[in-house]
Amino acid sequence: MDNPYHQEDIKPDAMLENKKRSPSKYKDEDNMSYSEKEALKQLPEASSWPKFSGTGEYDYMELIVYIDGLFIDVPSISDYRITARLNTAFEGHASIWYTEMKEIHGRRNWPWWKSQIIQKYRIGTWIWQKTMHLKIISIWWKKIHMNGVLDSLKDLKTLICK
Repeated sequence: MDNPYHQEDIKPDAMLENKKRSPSKYKDEDNMSYSEKEALKQLPEASSWPKFSGTGEYDYMELIVYIDGLFIDVPSISDYRITARLNTAFEGHASIWYTEMKEIHGRRNWPWWKSQIIQKYRIGTWIWQKTMHLKIISIWWKKIHMNGVLDSLKDLKTLICK
């Protein structure tokens, strides 16, 4: 007895082979809404974001203002899309700090990261870092006068290498 619903001629796998999908740039692109896909197209590449190393006086403000501006320029972008790209904005000491914070606290939203960056790198922290540098320099300067220039240069090398 023939089954009218059984069709061996149609091979769904063969049809899918012809429609090869390009690999998605983002893992969960299929789960995104149309508006979020459009917003993602408007978002600048992470490589063009300002870099933050944590060494300058107001370095962090450029990054914060830039990211806050992204939420204004692309209002339909999700917070996750922004925070997922944060790692590309950090360099040097700030990159190490960011990695440690992410391991400890996991995925967090932009307001949380913003407050953590401000807390870590605000002007008081920068002044403290500069004060420590000045203390090291003053100790080194005293050694120049006490021990002579050559010995102090050797000491400076050991201070820097530690």
